[in-house]
Amino acid sequence: MQHALRIGHGYDVHRLVDGRRCIIGGVEIPYEKGLLGHSDADVLAHALADAILGACRGGDIGKLFPDTDPAYEGADSLVLLRRVMEYARELGYAFVDADCTIACQAPKISPYRDQMRENLASALDVSVDQVGVKATTTEKLGWEGKGEGIGAWAVCLFERCS
Repeated sequence: MQHALRIGHGYDVHRLVDGRRCIIGGVEIPYEKGLLGHSDADVLAHALADAILGACRGGDIGKLFPDTDPAYEGADSLVLLRRVMEYARELGYAFVDADCTIACQAPKISPYRDQMRENLASALDVSVDQVGVKATTTEKLGWEGKGEGIGAWAVCLFERCS
């Protein structure tokens, strides 16, 4: 028996380095360091894309957009997220809801949270009420707390339409 609801979980992490922009949830955050990656390294968009792919059993974003492909070098991760959502819809899945968490000691996320939600919802073509974003510090523990990188988790709920 096939159930109509599916959940997905995504996790991503990127190292903080000098000389890169810090883009999270499609927002460029003024910060002394940026996220290292083949694309724009938007850790939040990547985690959400992996959650979506998990819900529809589509693998991960590395399968669809390999970091060995020069076509994705510097790519806008919100464009990739939009493509992932289109892929899920083609497979017969409808987006119901998502909740995301960003883990970093710095930069401060709260001033940008609402814009991140709007950017993600727009890329997914859903209501902003269907996308949650929150952040946590790690109380200066671990690699996030030491400012070495930023991690993000996302969970999402999908309904099979066909």
